Amino acid sequence: MQFCANKLDKKDFFGKSDPFLVFYRSNEDGSFTICHKTEVVKNTLNPVWQAFKISVRALCNGDYDRTIKVEVYDWDRDGSHDFIGEFTTSYRELSRGQSQFNVYEVVNPKKKVKKKKYINSGTVTLLSFLVETEVSFLDYIKGGTQINFTVAIDFTASNGNPAQPTSLHYMNPYQLNAYGMALKAVGEIVQDYDSDKMFPALGFGAKLPPDGRISHEFALNGNPQNPYCDGIEGVMEAYYRSLKSVQLYGPTNFAPVINHVARYASSVKDGSQYFVLLIVTDGVISDMAQTKESIVNASKLPMSIIIVGVGPAEFDAMIELDGDDVRVSSRGKYAERDIVQFVPFRDYIDRSGNHILSMARLAKDVLAEIPEQFLSYMRARGIKPSPAPPPYTPPTHVLQTQI
Repeated sequence: MQFCANKLDKKDFFGKSDPFLVFYRSNEDGSFTICHKTEVVKNTLNPVWQAFKISVRALCNGDYDRTIKVEVYDWDRDGSHDFIGEFTTSYRELSRGQSQFNVYEVVNPKKKVKKKKYINSGTVTLLSFLVETEVSFLDYIKGGTQINFTVAIDFTASNGNPAQPTSLHYMNPYQLNAYGMALKAVGEIVQDYDSDKMFPALGFGAKLPPDGRISHEFALNGNPQNPYCDGIEGVMEAYYRSLKSVQLYGPTNFAPVINHVARYASSVKDGSQYFVLLIVTDGVISDMAQTKESIVNASKLPMSIIIVGVGPAEFDAMIELDGDDVRVSSRGKYAERDIVQFVPFRDYIDRSGNHILSMARLAKDVLAEIPEQFLSYMRARGIKPSPAPPPYTPPTHVLQTQI
């Protein structure tokens, strides 16, 4: 909505007024709750305020006929803003848009009582009114958008020798290691959103048999043509099999697996698919500059990256990639949107490191940013959700009546 005003009362001794508007929604008990304040327009009796966005729920709790009260004030530096006047309206009235119905007399009740000839303290006019329906992540899922998860696991030497109990990749026959716990916990959450439950699973930073070449994107199941594993259980099996056959090495390069997923994401930009890469790592990264470049490029694509940090390291580099405080940039170009979510796994396990304190909290934090990241891509591309198919109703059997 956007408003302007005309001929407001002059309140300041020197100069004109500095007007701003305060909007209130009315509650069931007749009281009012502030729901929006405009900016102050300095030294004018005919201000034009900037357009603003507000949810219908905040404005009138979804009730189109509920009173909306608007007060007009003159801003004062000391905080004792002077009341100019007020008017009331409703969502239904405002939704008529710019018209003679949406010009409001600003009335100061005290002045009205005191002065016989008082008409008003100016007028406020609605300049524009636009309603947009907010769509949710689930509207897209219902409309058939597919979420594709890819898992990438850090097989670098900084994790420690898998034969040693201190290693994050320790092959303990009796319980899951740190990677196994993180994979299973996070994977079980994300697989609910993946329709076919077939996950490409990659490893990086290992020497591969038979010739010992170093790879930063190898298929955990040993099949580069078809790196898909069946469900999170399939990923776990492939992970343990790889541990037995590859040699942990280095360096820790994230860019190749990010670019691997980006290649797929760049081929379907119509909103029918969205890609999520889950990187499980000890957080010691070697190719920070290339990774930032990859993230900046991937931010234009339908993809998100979840980084789960395992082990005790300082995860400063991972926090920087997360981009919540400072948007990731590379060579002066900033990421178009924030696509990385970093979660330190140690915050969710008990002292012994064997039990997850709260699966629900882990689930929430791991997936917290995905819906918004997903929506930011769809909004930026102007992609609307497809209509959901009608609910399935089983066919009714027609009974043959004997004549």
